[in-house]
Amino acid sequence: MTSERPLLDPSAREVLAEVAAAPEAVLRLGVLAPGGYGKTTVLREVERVYREAGVEATVVDDAHLLGDAELASLRALVERGDVRVVVAYRPWPRSRALAALAESLGRVRPALLPSAFTREQVRAVLPAAGRGLADFVHQQTGGVPRFVARLAGLTSADVPAEVLASFRADLDWLEPEVQKFLLAAEAGVALRLDLLGALLDKDSDAVGEVIEAGRATGLLAPDGTLLPIARAAVAALSRTDRRIAVRQRLAELQLRSGGPVLDLVRPLLGTGVGGPVVAAAFQAAAREALSTDPALSARLLAEVGTPTASLAVRRAAASAMSGDLDAALRLADQVISAGDQEHRGAAAEVAAIALAHRGQLARSTELHRWSPSATSAAFAVVGQVGTGRVPSGTLPVAPPTMLDGAASLMAQGVVESLGGSSTAALSTLVRASGLLEPAGQAVLLPDTPAALAALVALHSGELPMAESVLDRALASSLGGVLMTVRHRLLRAWIAMVRGNLGQARETLVALRKVGRPLEPRDWIFAVALEIGIARRNSDLATLKRTWEQACEAVLRHPVDLYTFLPLGEFAAASARLRDQHRLAPHLVTARNLLRQLGDPPLWAVPLHWSGLHAAIIAEETAVAEEHAAALAACRDRSRYCARVSTAAESWLDVLAGKVDADQVEAAAKGLHAVGQWWDAARLAGQAAIRTSDRQAMVRLLDCARLLQGRPVGVGRKPAEPVAEASETGKLSDREREVAELVVGGLTYKQVGDRLFISAKTVEHHMARIRQRLGCTSRAELLDQLRQILG
Repeated sequence: MTSERPLLDPSAREVLAEVAAAPEAVLRLGVLAPGGYGKTTVLREVERVYREAGVEATVVDDAHLLGDAELASLRALVERGDVRVVVAYRPWPRSRALAALAESLGRVRPALLPSAFTREQVRAVLPAAGRGLADFVHQQTGGVPRFVARLAGLTSADVPAEVLASFRADLDWLEPEVQKFLLAAEAGVALRLDLLGALLDKDSDAVGEVIEAGRATGLLAPDGTLLPIARAAVAALSRTDRRIAVRQRLAELQLRSGGPVLDLVRPLLGTGVGGPVVAAAFQAAAREALSTDPALSARLLAEVGTPTASLAVRRAAASAMSGDLDAALRLADQVISAGDQEHRGAAAEVAAIALAHRGQLARSTELHRWSPSATSAAFAVVGQVGTGRVPSGTLPVAPPTMLDGAASLMAQGVVESLGGSSTAALSTLVRASGLLEPAGQAVLLPDTPAALAALVALHSGELPMAESVLDRALASSLGGVLMTVRHRLLRAWIAMVRGNLGQARETLVALRKVGRPLEPRDWIFAVALEIGIARRNSDLATLKRTWEQACEAVLRHPVDLYTFLPLGEFAAASARLRDQHRLAPHLVTARNLLRQLGDPPLWAVPLHWSGLHAAIIAEETAVAEEHAAALAACRDRSRYCARVSTAAESWLDVLAGKVDADQVEAAAKGLHAVGQWWDAARLAGQAAIRTSDRQAMVRLLDCARLLQGRPVGVGRKPAEPVAEASETGKLSDREREVAELVVGGLTYKQVGDRLFISAKTVEHHMARIRQRLGCTSRAELLDQLRQILG
């Protein structure tokens, strides 16, 4: 019985085969490789073959550690030519005597160079239970056989502490300069000869020798950087004071040369190191981290010693960009209260931006007006319009920078939305968004031009444009984490308006999974989405459950122009729940705000449209007529105004019992054309169940289903299939549709609202199903339906 042989590369196997075939032949061979590459394994196999053949051979391992006399003796054996000599050594240290020995061996035959394992070889040497981790093991070890063996017992993609501890023997015997080089390599500067020279206090030739000594350990990858597992081991096993000292020195050198320091400084967080050099390094690293990781930037600035006003403002801005508005407001307020004239304006700007996200737009605007920057002046205009004040005088002149230019366009766009065409306002805001896209998450904003553009687009029926600008903003992370939630909520709002309630719901679920509390401005939109989805699903239970949150959200976020969409949803919900008095003061505030701005149609029409539906739900015909009249007054201002006004008149006619199929269909299709898909289908469906004309009903139901994106005619079944369903005991398509909703817990009225049929029709469907299935009770019926529907 033979034992399993170790895995060797092809060149080593050729040598062994040669020895096994002619063991009496004289073999003179050098085996050269860094530590861990399997030189010792090759020698053991050579010794085994010679031993089994009964032939003597001189086999020497680690010849690089031998003295000159011993190396000279080995060379003499090689030069004799009649002795089998196999010598293994590392490429460093390389004394004259070792070089002479290597030269003598090389004249006989090239040295054997064991190589690292390939991915396939790593998979082959791992036990069967660990082969699923072969890629991870190869990535960590670079295929170095010794390190692969240390990870052979892994059960998950994590390197255990005991494996890292096994590297202590590899590190402790190294020269101090090599250890310092490995610490520099762990810090990521293994290829920076200039930094290494200054760190080691050596010229380039001497640095090269230290690097070669490092390579000889086997801890480096072919590109000169540390293998991942070796990097983790160096970090874990090196003395903390040495590691900190090396990083401090490297950071100092990088600062002098103007190079990046973030990767060098990051591990120093929490170590308590200090001093002017370290403070400067932390501040430089914070500047680097701000655009990609503002939370890290804020932590780095917090590590600096005594904070100055300038430092506090920078930390406040970083905190705000990371979403920590509490810290941002606290730090900014400290600077404002301290009376530092030079930095009070910058602190006020940060506080203003944080307050905008908190829903305090009026206070935010005042702080922006107090700040002297051109950006704040532009943001103040956006805030003024949002709180019902028409800006006086000319708009602020923007300096030629990306942020200032975009802020100026934002101000221009919201002003244009008051009197000019919606097209002009939308165009200006889209241009502002495009101007800021290259900045991505590296800017701190009270609102993004993309969000404002989306609001204008939603208020004017330009949903494709709203989608486009939001998608681009999300792709570029415009405004960072503070604005991503807002962009996603507005994207979900578009889905809800179009009747894609599942997509809107998915966004809310995804935001909840993040587990991060929403700021008031985002929360009011999230609650309004919850309310809107529940209302469109006729889900009265969720509507009631969420209504208290809606009332709280409105209290926490004072009414401003940019929250009219959620306010409109709350108006319809309050009517459905017969709780209008709690929302009434906020609706009065909204109408007063509109009057102060001159009743701009772009902002007024959607609010009147929501008011119309709230009045219809509450059966307040006179109030509904007032809203319809207000919409009619705006009819000539835009295509959207005209379509909504026409639809409002059609709604009132339908409620009065006057159903003109041509008029309703034209009005519904007009609504659909301006993005109000759900409202369009609802109008056609409600008209269908209110007409006594059978032909008109069928036509309007088909229209409703078409506008809802469902197959036309799904509810109409010819006599034959119905009879067939009765005979077989199966449900028709329409009966199955009704049954699924009833089993799902909806009332007959809710099912009727969902399918654009009357509650009485739903009752007839269920009675027919019950009779066909032979059920004697509702419980039995529901039980059978659950089995049928799976």
